Amino acid sequence: MTAGTKMTVRDVSVWYGAKPALSNVSLDIEREEVIALIGPSGCGKSTLLRTLNRLNDSVAGARVQGLVTLDGEDVYAPATDPVALRARVGMVFQAPNPFPKTIRENVAYGLRIHGLARGRADLDAQVERALTRAGLWAEVRDRLGDPALSLSGGQQQRLCIARALAVEPEVILMDEPCSALDPIGTARIEELIGDLRGRYAICIVTHNMQQAARVSQRTAFFDAGRLIEYGATSELFTNPRETRTRDYITGRYG
Repeated sequence: MTAGTKMTVRDVSVWYGAKPALSNVSLDIEREEVIALIGPSGCGKSTLLRTLNRLNDSVAGARVQGLVTLDGEDVYAPATDPVALRARVGMVFQAPNPFPKTIRENVAYGLRIHGLARGRADLDAQVERALTRAGLWAEVRDRLGDPALSLSGGQQQRLCIARALAVEPEVILMDEPCSALDPIGTARIEELIGDLRGRYAICIVTHNMQQAARVSQRTAFFDAGRLIEYGATSELFTNPRETRTRDYITGRYG
């Protein structure tokens, strides 16, 4: 662990019942960097994301072994509050999942739950700040009372990002955030990831090799629940050390 490390994963294995999903994974997530997790479907990428903020706690039969730390503290320690952890390590899911509430209330919800707003004026200011950071404020400032589901798919995804940003996370996890979007929406999310990189550690799961190359500084390649290779994105895509990595990124996998 270095001074630039935000989260560490050490010898982490995950099972769903008797089925192994991850085996002895170790890597670091650095501050102010984007790490891309790539690999075939079912290789454990999303399982790792869910392990970082303990979303697997709600999965019956899920079991985690190993060490995950945030700023050097064990996130699976008995004293760790999972709700507080998920405020610090936010998640954006594959498909946009706005609440069936107004645009404003989607962003305000977490602020209220965590007691982060001091009155209506402060709440409104924080909602505006989160929507601005997510690149959405100019598009919705005059329709905050409209249903969130009236937004386009790309706008809904940026609203979900604003909802995560509102509670001032330190790490943002993104599970294929562009898979349901058209090229224009995808470009907006990728631009947003670049804008957010200076403020947060970001970990993104993607099946799009070009996207991984565009948005990340480090890339981790997984196969069959194992971390095969992890390093600088430019190096991994141009000079991979492992044959399986080379085969996957050049389309010869399988």
